[in-house]
Amino acid sequence: MIQPSKILIVDDEPFNVDYLEQELEDLGYTIVSARNGQEALEKVALEAPDLILLDVMMPIMDGLTVCRILKEDNETQLIPIVIMTALDDLEDRVKGIEAGADDFLTKPVNQRELLARMQTALRLKHTVDGKLGELRRAKDHLAKFVPEAVKRLIAANPEAPELTKHERDVSVLFVDISGYARLCEQLPLAALNQLVERYFSTFLDRIHEAGGDINETAGDGFMAIFQDTDVYAHTVTAVETALDLLVTTETLNRNNDAQPLAIHMGLNSGVALVGSTRFEGMRGTRWTFTASGAVTNLAARLAAMAEAGQLLVGPETMRRLGQRYQVAQLGRTHLKNLDQAVDVYRVVGSV
Repeated sequence: MIQPSKILIVDDEPFNVDYLEQELEDLGYTIVSARNGQEALEKVALEAPDLILLDVMMPIMDGLTVCRILKEDNETQLIPIVIMTALDDLEDRVKGIEAGADDFLTKPVNQRELLARMQTALRLKHTVDGKLGELRRAKDHLAKFVPEAVKRLIAANPEAPELTKHERDVSVLFVDISGYARLCEQLPLAALNQLVERYFSTFLDRIHEAGGDINETAGDGFMAIFQDTDVYAHTVTAVETALDLLVTTETLNRNNDAQPLAIHMGLNSGVALVGSTRFEGMRGTRWTFTASGAVTNLAARLAAMAEAGQLLVGPETMRRLGQRYQVAQLGRTHLKNLDQAVDVYRVVGSV
């Protein structure tokens, strides 16, 4: 008999917890709850939830700290964490990405969007758990044939250390599906998940073909990182790839009988803290690769500002592009939590 997925709800507002408990219990999920961050860590240790719905603003310990602690722990870093933020707070989303959050929900929570994001995260987790189980069984089988000398060598070097992060010049691209909440209302959840997976699979292929790296997908978007020893080269590659994603979206829409999708993007270039980290735990190996800092923050804010079908870039990206593209200057804009206004540009296409 398949056990129902266990969901941990972390929120200091009893009304929010009661609402989510009622909605999810009616759908057959097993629910546990916590009122603050410290209690959440205790419940994770005791209950081993399959997914965590995590509020940001809480007493004793805030949600972002909880997220960071869980994602840095070998035993818990594979548990999907969906951060719940009020009023679609972009700052919380950016900090959540840096803390390792898997997805985001805007409060008050829309039921259909909640279920869509939960089902996507749980399906991915169950798939990963299954694959890791297969790998563990294969590892146990192969271990029988490993010579004792090799075993002693492995024992002397039990785990590779975390790869050091370095300051590197990169281009960071945020890609988001436009109107995702509306799509959750219009389409059956299974159909929406299948549709998003189809588009994202194609997008990720395009990005990898261009030499970009993916920093884990959320329900309706993802971050890609482009590097090159030539800072102008990776900037142009990132822009070319972003424009290609717009064309790819149009192509996919022509063969889509269910619902056409649109994307919007933000891109920024400059020096960020970049690196890969390997986590080893009982649940297997997990790699994360990310770029953090002001460059990433601005790219995320540009994506949030963009409308459907738009690619917005920052001033440093624009400086590096020269006269290669048709560009519309949108003017100086004050973005949240930035001290100074920023020149924003929309890249329309090649000259």
